[in-house]
Amino acid sequence: MGIISAAKLAFDYLKLDENGNVESKIRAVDGVDLDIKAGDFIAILGHNGSGKSTLAKHMNAILLPSEGTLYVDGKDTQDESKLWEIRQTAGMVFQNPDNQIIGTIVDEDVGFGPENMGVPQQEIWERVEKSLRSVGMWEYRSHSPNKLSGGQKQRVAIAGVVAMRPKCIVLDEPTAMLDPNGRKEVIRTVHELNRTEHVTVILITHYMEEVIDADKVFVMDAGKIVMQGTPHEVFGRVEELKSYRLDVPQATLVAHQLREKGFDLRPDILSNEELVEELQKYRAAHGKQRIEETKTCQSE
Repeated sequence: MGIISAAKLAFDYLKLDENGNVESKIRAVDGVDLDIKAGDFIAILGHNGSGKSTLAKHMNAILLPSEGTLYVDGKDTQDESKLWEIRQTAGMVFQNPDNQIIGTIVDEDVGFGPENMGVPQQEIWERVEKSLRSVGMWEYRSHSPNKLSGGQKQRVAIAGVVAMRPKCIVLDEPTAMLDPNGRKEVIRTVHELNRTEHVTVILITHYMEEVIDADKVFVMDAGKIVMQGTPHEVFGRVEELKSYRLDVPQATLVAHQLREKGFDLRPDILSNEELVEELQKYRAAHGKQRIEETKTCQSE
């Protein structure tokens, strides 16, 4: 069993009438099986309403299954006696950092969680320093969060979760409200935590470029997992992703368009570097003429 394991997980949002009786049910998660290994970097994709955020909230026991089970580090989320341990194991970061930052000074905010856990004062400040350094925000420790950029605020929110020393961090669209530079800061930060601290990362996002370095990608649609595999395996199926109303990384799209025009390129290109390398190989094999045609394709 992995650090996050789901079996036939389902969740219904209930619509109540004016008397409080159930009028109808909306199935947001529908029969999900999932097994995430400790230390992995996992990405979950899906259009709005696909169920990905509802699934994320089960990983921290914010929501409990209507059917099936979800285990966090071997603990059933429906076991009330394990709730505190589950939430210490799987920390949550949401899309709006202002909803998670409550301190007036950065280091006080990061220390809030460990203090609530009863961590001794000296250890709290050791955790605060280590967490802020791990996200590159130590030099801002005495700043007011209100004076920080969106990306900096989100890194402080992540530091606040890291200070509680979870084994797993679930990030529910953490870059949705950020500009491109802020998005890069946050994604770079969580990758570094995954590499250096061996924290399991589960990233819920709709930005395709953010997941090309993930260990595994899950795609959701209508509450179900409809695709899964490595980024190369998933993004190599461009037309199938389009059928689920999802985009692909820009380099993947360009390569796909070139293949449609007769260029013999591999289907799983993810990055600009991979695209350039593949085009150089193609040029060496087929000559300059066909490469010049890529300019026309890209301009289209």
